Amino acid sequence: MKHQREWRPVEGPYWTLIEAGSVCRKLNCGSAVSVESTETSSVRSMWKITPYCIYRNIEMICATSSISNSSLDLTCSDSVRLVNGSRSSLCSGRLVVKSNQSNHQWSSVCEANFDRQDAEVVCRELGCGAPSVLQGALYGEGEAPMLTREFQCGGNESSLLDCRSSDSAARSCSSGKAVGLTCSAPVRLVGGKSRCAGRGKGHPERSVWVIEPECVQSGSAVRECVMSNSSLLFVHLTCSDSVRLENGSSLCSGRLVVKSNQSNHQWSSVCEDDFDRQDAEVVCRELGCGAPSVLQGALYGEGEAPMLTREFQCGGNESSLLDCRSSDSAARSCSPGKAVGLTCSEPVRLVGGISRCAGYLEVKQGDWKGVSEFRWTLKEADVTCRELDCGSALYIGQERAQYSIMQSYADCVQFAAVWRNCITKNPTPFNLNLTCSDLLLQPKISVSSFMDGDSEAQQQVFRVVKGSTFTISCSIQPQYPGGSFQLTFTSSDSAHNYTQPAVNHSANFLFPVVKPAHQGNYSCVYHLYVFSHNFSSDSRLLFVNVLDPTPLIIRAVVLPLTLLLVNTGMYFYCKASRGQKPRIQKNTELDN
Repeated sequence: MKHQREWRPVEGPYWTLIEAGSVCRKLNCGSAVSVESTETSSVRSMWKITPYCIYRNIEMICATSSISNSSLDLTCSDSVRLVNGSRSSLCSGRLVVKSNQSNHQWSSVCEANFDRQDAEVVCRELGCGAPSVLQGALYGEGEAPMLTREFQCGGNESSLLDCRSSDSAARSCSSGKAVGLTCSAPVRLVGGKSRCAGRGKGHPERSVWVIEPECVQSGSAVRECVMSNSSLLFVHLTCSDSVRLENGSSLCSGRLVVKSNQSNHQWSSVCEDDFDRQDAEVVCRELGCGAPSVLQGALYGEGEAPMLTREFQCGGNESSLLDCRSSDSAARSCSPGKAVGLTCSEPVRLVGGISRCAGYLEVKQGDWKGVSEFRWTLKEADVTCRELDCGSALYIGQERAQYSIMQSYADCVQFAAVWRNCITKNPTPFNLNLTCSDLLLQPKISVSSFMDGDSEAQQQVFRVVKGSTFTISCSIQPQYPGGSFQLTFTSSDSAHNYTQPAVNHSANFLFPVVKPAHQGNYSCVYHLYVFSHNFSSDSRLLFVNVLDPTPLIIRAVVLPLTLLLVNTGMYFYCKASRGQKPRIQKNTELDN
């Protein structure tokens, strides 16, 4: 680059094909094919250009002076490029060919003049994988003129313009016939048990590519996110192979799609009628997620995939959904709104603390492993507390661990919303310690009264007699020393609060003379100051029903007196009956 009247090499590290593509377009040299960093034996003056700056602007203001031994090597396709393709891939789009080298004129190609062997050459020239889709007008017609040449490639040429060609018999190309091409991504997993497990790019005996995580998260293809510098560390990756969840908010939620045909990689949705909770447990386990929490049809849309007509019959312990027994579904069609939508819980927990909402952060990936933080604030910690249903984050810290643990990056957590998707296996000796606002356990409330004796608040309704005595007890399992209990009382026309210190993690509230005004709802609230914050936790509500003793007294006197009078009358009646002479035979049984 010439900057400040001086030509210098550009310093190489951290560029990807996305930034390199901007340079190729500016030079009218087609698409970016490769970008690498070359090291020399000595350092020299260079221009350093940050990828973010050149991707946004590609102006000279991006260049700053630097001293380095690493320069950028960039290769463009020169004669072909794919335009208007997917934002996430340089390997798809409408084919455009440089038809005139002198004036840099680019032209589209007619579908009738292009076959699969020609496509193989283009994909290879662009540094992509084999062609997967070849269809006219798939990516628009474009404004470039239509090339009237028929290519006759053998399939092994390194460039499309190296192929033999001839003038096309058809001088014009009908609408919808401009070549649209999609090449597969040049990515593979090697050294694993299947094509869906192993190392991603490279071998341990040589340096490997570095892939920028944020670039992949933004939607770009893996190939476009490979940096120009290299590393000695490589990635081990395992995919689920046969199932995935689409259109969800995380890797553990979405519409269930199953690979219904292994040979042609066909994926299909599953009908809700053919899927139950045991099937869901297998899918969640296969995806490395926690137990299923929501199973509902059309929760994440219907999708465009065909509907699978198989009923799964999982026992619940299988490692893969395709390991389960299955049979053809009785219903060959699935009504709208019945495609399986599944949400699995996040395999996240806090351990070693005084409750499930405080302690060291761990995630399950095969085994439970600790997690460290990288530039975390309370904002990222809030994500974890919400996932655990533990309120908001109050405290984060690091403590030295006894073993190497994984890292989670703050930028990824803010972007992905579910931090489990953002962990890396970079070993670190520190473990994240997290405290959420729902730190305290729920206190218990119980009552002791004249009518019901001692009883815990499970019925939630208790009777006490006006003028009697009752006691409400508040207690909590031991977590921290100290604290206080607040007994809150609300009735139809008033509200009261009574406070006592927690002694041995409990407090008793005595009501010596029950009045009608004591009828209402009661609850225990435990208050505690710890970690420089005030915490509180509420018990369940208890309703106290105050009874008038007058009806009880009347019932206690009148009922026994009534029984006495009835028994006395029956006694004299029976005695008088025995003194009479026998009547006619037919009335004997009646008298008795």
